[in-house]
Amino acid sequence: MSRDTASQTPRRKYAARVPVDERREQLLDAALTVLARDGFDNVTIEAISKEAGVTRPVVYSAYDGLEPLLHALLDRTRNRALAQAMQVLVESGTPEDVDTWIVTAIDGLIEQVVADPDVWRPVLGVTRGAPAVVRDRIEETRELIRGYLEAGIETGIQLRGGPDVDSRILSHVVLVMAEEFGRLILEDPPRYSRERMVDAVAGFLRAAPPPAP
Repeated sequence: MSRDTASQTPRRKYAARVPVDERREQLLDAALTVLARDGFDNVTIEAISKEAGVTRPVVYSAYDGLEPLLHALLDRTRNRALAQAMQVLVESGTPEDVDTWIVTAIDGLIEQVVADPDVWRPVLGVTRGAPAVVRDRIEETRELIRGYLEAGIETGIQLRGGPDVDSRILSHVVLVMAEEFGRLILEDPPRYSRERMVDAVAGFLRAAPPPAP
């Protein structure tokens, strides 16, 4: 090959060198995009490298393979979802008025789902093909959130001096309702708006019989 011909041959593009922590975050962002768009079955090294705009060796230089990358993605997604949920529950105030606290919490959780849908899709089970390890981690996250709900509901019931209510069962009901609302707003937002669902919860609680004196 002549020097002129060689000079005309396009050079292969290589990813710019970046710190390994920054590269890992970039790859996790790309993996989350693939996951939310295509489902767990289609999260591959090839798909992640293509989404991130890097070569396969760049992915392997940051992670030893697909499994450790996926575990890192699951940890980050779970931590983000849990942090968002706990922030909402804390910012919902103290549950002196437990009905208002529940409505505010559900409203805030739906808002987080709308604001960060890619994080919440796998947590809410909307993403297709979740393996057992994902389901186990989701269940751990759900239990932490449910426990906080139970404590708040129990406190509110005691402050209100109402009848003896099973706060554990009620916390499951509230969590399941919030999760289902999250799925609806992700899958069919034109029909199920945030305002419609929050108004329905508030109406349901208003229709409930008042506590006995």
